[in-house]
Amino acid sequence: MERPRVEQLLDFRRLPSDGFILALLVLYTPFGICLMLLRIFIGIHVFLVSSALPDGLLRRIIVRAMCLILGMFVSQRDSRHRDKNVKTYISNHITQFDHNILNFLTPCHTPLLEGQSGFVSWARGYLELGWMDNRTRLTEALRHYNSLEVTHTLLLFPEDETTNGKVGLLKFSSWPFTIDSTVQPVVLSVKRPFVSVNVVESSWVTELLWMFFIPFTVYQVRWLPSMSQMDEESEEEFAVRVQEHLATELGVVSTQHTKSDKVEYLKRMKHMAPQAASSANSQPSGARARTFLPGLSVSSLSAEDIRITGMAKQVKEVLPHIPLSVIKMDLVNTKCVDTTITNLLEGRVQFTPEEVSVSPSSTSLSSQPHLAPCNLIAPLKNVPKDAPAAKPVSKVRFEKSPVDRHLSLQERKEALYNYARRRYIEKHGLQPQIEESQAGQP
Repeated sequence: MERPRVEQLLDFRRLPSDGFILALLVLYTPFGICLMLLRIFIGIHVFLVSSALPDGLLRRIIVRAMCLILGMFVSQRDSRHRDKNVKTYISNHITQFDHNILNFLTPCHTPLLEGQSGFVSWARGYLELGWMDNRTRLTEALRHYNSLEVTHTLLLFPEDETTNGKVGLLKFSSWPFTIDSTVQPVVLSVKRPFVSVNVVESSWVTELLWMFFIPFTVYQVRWLPSMSQMDEESEEEFAVRVQEHLATELGVVSTQHTKSDKVEYLKRMKHMAPQAASSANSQPSGARARTFLPGLSVSSLSAEDIRITGMAKQVKEVLPHIPLSVIKMDLVNTKCVDTTITNLLEGRVQFTPEEVSVSPSSTSLSSQPHLAPCNLIAPLKNVPKDAPAAKPVSKVRFEKSPVDRHLSLQERKEALYNYARRRYIEKHGLQPQIEESQAGQP
């Protein structure tokens, strides 16, 4: 089974793509705004009640009943598996309020791992133990916390980041499994009409307002039998075993993607989005309409579209005479800039060349030098003044002999290199240096 890519574990758009559901959401919007304002007022009272009442069964019952008015419906299954002797719960992570939901069912605390400590973190129900910048010290503090008799159970999320809960789990960190040798796995699923339950890089305030706006959000908690670390089993192996078990129960895939992979992917998307917007703005209005959905920004594009658009721009900079639509079509199959360039140079893809006008203001390979797929502009130091000015060959012929095909490819590549160098020089108004052997000649 093919492992999902990291972007498949995330939701990038809040609004539905289905036109009928989107129309229903538009019709619902006036009622949703009124409901949101009412729930904000009620939510303040829920917070005051939860702060005033002592922690206990009565408080959880009252708060859970009031949260029903806020649209938070919580159900649990297989509660018979819940082991009261276990001091650590392990759960998958979908929303920024998962720890609050589980606390409605049973007293548990989730440590604050990042962000600002203080009133806000306390109001959100996090346990502050400090040592957020030192995971080893934090683990020691959590072990000490678990050793106390009167403390609540710890609720930990080994993924360290949220996912959409639809495709797979991020790789479990091993540090939660160093706290206790016996853990209670908890399967969490979240459903919500009209919109996604969680969108990448959305703040908890935004998520809370969407929760108040939508009619209801259903959280379902399923308790699994407790699991213990086996003899001679390392914490890493124990984490993998629990992750596989949770993934099987959820019906998703256990991946090797980590929190760092998610963060790195989002950084790449932020870098590629302006390029995608620039490329889309240079297209005719009809093409832009196919690239962008009405009312959505570049960040709402699918990750695959942004990636393909960025790679297509790289190929277009190297082969400006080839239509962008042809480049994108081949990139959808190859997913590789170098392979697509080779396919286009060797005649594996049929196309009608475009007219290329070369001017100092035209786009060159230097506009994004760090994105160039091959080093076409590096050897500028000794480029002679009479460097070939011919454009890359626009009509490709497939030779019969392998030797002829190789020579033809070399000729096309040489023409491409010379053309790219000349465009780079014209773009920046550079004066190529003449080789030292020719420097003294008149």
